[in-house]
Amino acid sequence: MQKLTAKSPLYNFPLPEIERWLKNMGCEQNPKLLNCWYVKKRGWEAQITLEIEDLIVNYLNAGADGSDIKRAFRYSLSRQDIEDAVFSGP
Repeated sequence: MQKLTAKSPLYNFPLPEIERWLKNMGCEQNPKLLNCWYVKKRGWEAQITLEIEDLIVNYLNAGADGSDIKRAFRYSLSRQDIEDAVFSGP
């Protein structure tokens, strides 16, 4: 069995580990839509959705005009790369 590290692609992690990682990063799971998460950090907030092929991040009211900024990250990226990109904010 392969040892998973922060450098491992996110698709190698079982769902319970991904959920634990999101909780450790300060995210809250939507109790009705279990693939949807919400996080609020200093200066920004976002909805994170675990889709089939991508982790989708919707930074709320982050655009210059107050619009949302949406980004998609492939699960083939390492957990660390996704963490650095998502949690650095919009």
